[in-house]
Order: sequence, then structure tokens, then C-alpha cells
Amino acid sequence: MILNEMNSAASVEDVLALTLEALRDAKERMRPVFGQERVAASAGRFLETLLGNEPRKTGWMRAEAAGDPGPWRQQALLGRGHWDADALRDVVRDHVVEHLGDADAVLVVDETGFLKKGSASCGVGRQYTGSAGKITNCQIGVFAAYVSDKGHAFLDRALYLPKAWTEKPERLAAAHVPGDVTFASKPSLATAMIGRALAADVPFRWVAGDSVYGVSELEMALRRAGKGFVLGVNANHWFHSWRPDIHWSGEAREIIKTLPDETWVRCSAGRGTKGERLYDWLYCPMADLEASEYSGISTGIWTRGLLVRRNPSDGDLAYFTTWCPQGTPLEILVRVEGTRWRIEEGFETAKNEFGLDHNETRSWHGWHRHVSLVMLAYAMMAAVRSQANAMALKKSQLHKRGRSSAGQSRKSAASP
Repeated sequence: MILNEMNSAASVEDVLALTLEALRDAKERMRPVFGQERVAASAGRFLETLLGNEPRKTGWMRAEAAGDPGPWRQQALLGRGHWDADALRDVVRDHVVEHLGDADAVLVVDETGFLKKGSASCGVGRQYTGSAGKITNCQIGVFAAYVSDKGHAFLDRALYLPKAWTEKPERLAAAHVPGDVTFASKPSLATAMIGRALAADVPFRWVAGDSVYGVSELEMALRRAGKGFVLGVNANHWFHSWRPDIHWSGEAREIIKTLPDETWVRCSAGRGTKGERLYDWLYCPMADLEASEYSGISTGIWTRGLLVRRNPSDGDLAYFTTWCPQGTPLEILVRVEGTRWRIEEGFETAKNEFGLDHNETRSWHGWHRHVSLVMLAYAMMAAVRSQANAMALKKSQLHKRGRSSAGQSRKSAASP
């Protein structure tokens, strides 16, 4: 669970008190989103059930946990109720920034699949999802996660609509898709999320993503915004250097063949469940460019480069395009790339613990409402974890100071 990463010195009483206070705070924050008090109360009970121990967060199970005779209130909240899921998304964003905000934070963009049967659920279709590792009948949601030293939580989300949906107005109407929604690629959805974060003055310095997002559309948006990035690309992605001292031109997989083995550097991409994630890394700075040519925000020389990760156990390679201030150490680029694991952990926790994939609605707004409520539950517990760890660290430091003072007193008493 998300609380598993808490410092062991945090007591159960401390965690419980923080959780109850966080729940009260979350309900107060989201209250203005709902017009009627009964709808707000229903949303509060929904949030409570997401935090419960039920292995599945289905409508009937949520209703039973909330003390309702059936799932009708839950269904009304997600379906027939009149409230704006994007307004709740903004509440989640502000909550995350308040508790986890940091100027050096990383925004991670990625997608996850929601397995579905039939063809009526909004956006469903046969498409590839890494959740199943194959092409299957599912929905795809694109997400942005906020990662800082204080913790990580989801910041934004969007349901991906394949062209099989956007080219059929009758399907869109049946799923209550807003009239202004048209086809948007996954990188376009991610770019829009980053634009919303920038407009809301969310503090972050970097963006990370896998090879789906390492395309010119997202790259150029980040250059204009003055943000660094480490974005995955395919092995055949073309790189061309403009350096006076060395010339590289060709596919990423061909460029690295020209470099000696001692060029690789082993370092950690961050701690995982089994310790440090050690890989071999190779970095090729391709061009030093004046940032002001792309952005009215940042100045100075920035470097466009190729970063490659090699698995020491099997030699598997992964490639990334990078954009960073000139002289940025390799270790920082590796750290940024390593934050991508946080969003994968987030998907697993949100599905296993908070019912992210237990959405039983079929409509556009039903999907966004359910996911936004889950995001709030996740953000709430991420804040609790951060607070509990800070509390435990403070107690530990006070305990060490107490022992040190006691030791000094004993020495003084023993002095002649």
C-alpha cells in the first residue's frame, strides 16, 4: 500500500490522526465542486470507501461500506449528478502542490489500460496496453504524475479516444462525450496536461516519459516552456550532432556502436523495492543551443542529447532524447529518467488499493469523475505519508539529541 513507504518510527496513532485530518481536509476542499449538500455528502462517502480495505471497489461493495441499501447513490454521483470532474481535478492538483510541491520536481507522463468487455464503455476498443502486455479490449487513460523528494501523486488525467470513436458521432453522443472533443493523440493529451500545469504555476523543472511521448510535439512545447526533459525514443530515432569536436549522425542504435565500452558509466536510477536500480548509462551531448531561440522564459546555453540505458544482466537497451542546461551532470539525467518508475508504482497502487480500474460507468463524464475521486484519495494518502515521515524524522532527531545530551552529562559528572 502507499503507506508502506512510511518511516517505521511513525506510530499507528500518528498515522491514524493524520489520516482523519487529511480526510476532513479533502472533503472541505472538494465541497465547492458539488452544488447540493447531499451530492457532496455522497462524494464524501465515496471517498471514504475508496480508502477502505475492500479488495474491490465495485458499486455494490462501495454501497455496502457506505451503509447504502444499493449502489444507486454511487451511480448517481458518477452518472446523473451535475458536477464538473475537471473542477475536482484542479482541487487534486492544488492539494498535490501544497503538500508535495518542489521547484526541482518531475512531471511524469504515461498511460495505463482498463480492461473492458463489450463496446459501449467510452473509448473502449482493441488496442495495446502495457497493463496486459498485448492488444486487447480496453480503455486507455493518459496520466501526469508529480514526483518530488516529498512524494508522488497523480496530477492530471484524460481518457484517450481512438479514431474508431471520434469518427463516429453516434458513439460519441451515446457516451455523452462533449461536442468539442475531437481526436487527440496520446502525446497531444500529455502536452495539454503540461500546458494546464504551467498555466496553474505548478512548480517543476523536468518532464519524463517513455517512447510514446518522445516526439517533436511534446519536445517543442517543453523547450518553449523552459523545462528540461528525458523522453524515451525508439532505437531507430534519428540524431544529428552540431558539435565542432565530434560528428554523430544516424539512428540511436548505430551511434552508440561507434563509442568505446569505457564510455558507459554505472549508476543508480533510484531505489526500488530490492535496493538501488543499477544500470549502465551512456550520454552523447549532440548540440549546445541558445535557449532563447526557443523560449521567452529561459536563457543561456542548453544541450540536446542522447541518453542510453543498458541493463547489466541482459544487455537490453533503452534510448532517450534529452534537453537540459549545459553542464547538467549525467547523474541528474539518470535521476529524472528513474522517476518514471514512480508513475508505474502509482498505477499499481491506485488499482490495487483505491479501485482505479473498478469503474463501472460507461460515459465520458463517469470515467473522469471516478478517476478524479481516486486521484484525490491517492493524493490524500501521499500527503499523509509525507507528513508521517517528516514527523518520524523529527522524533528520531530529537531522540538522538537527547541521547547525545545524556552522554555529555554523564561524562561531565564523571570528570574529576
